[in-house]
Amino acid sequence: SPTYDCAAVGDHPLNFYLWGAMGSAVTVGLGLALAQPKRRVLVVTGDGEMLMGLGALATAAAKKPSNLAITVIDNEHYGETGMQPTHTSVGVDLAGIARTCGFRQTATVRQMRELDAAVTMLHTADGPVLVVLKVSSTRDPPVLPSWDGALLKSRFRQALLGTQAA
Repeated sequence: SPTYDCAAVGDHPLNFYLWGAMGSAVTVGLGLALAQPKRRVLVVTGDGEMLMGLGALATAAAKKPSNLAITVIDNEHYGETGMQPTHTSVGVDLAGIARTCGFRQTATVRQMRELDAAVTMLHTADGPVLVVLKVSSTRDPPVLPSWDGALLKSRFRQALLGTQAA
């Protein structure tokens, strides 16, 4: 799960974890990007979650937020429900779908040597941009962030808007 991956590399108050909201990551990120146009918004999601919210790619492309970047960690499996193969395992191209919807830039990273250019695109290119990171389906022990939705919302709001938002 990208939630576990983000927590494993280091929790941060500006990480907003979505528990049980399959298909919603891009729409939440899009709303934030539109509400905070001076801030770069990076959505980190998985292939299973993205497949459940494909309409969000069309909406993001139509709205054209220049500050929205999306990373799809694609292990070609639904990791949360038993490692069933996703449609990306049989050729569905999420970067291609985003490109067809009208994303300004897309990429699929299959080898480490492609990663630096993709990271630069995520951080600097006019959005919306989408990068698919093809990864192995091995599972490490999960690192879980807090499940406390009120806490996550409050700390995110305060980190985003400052102490006046508390």
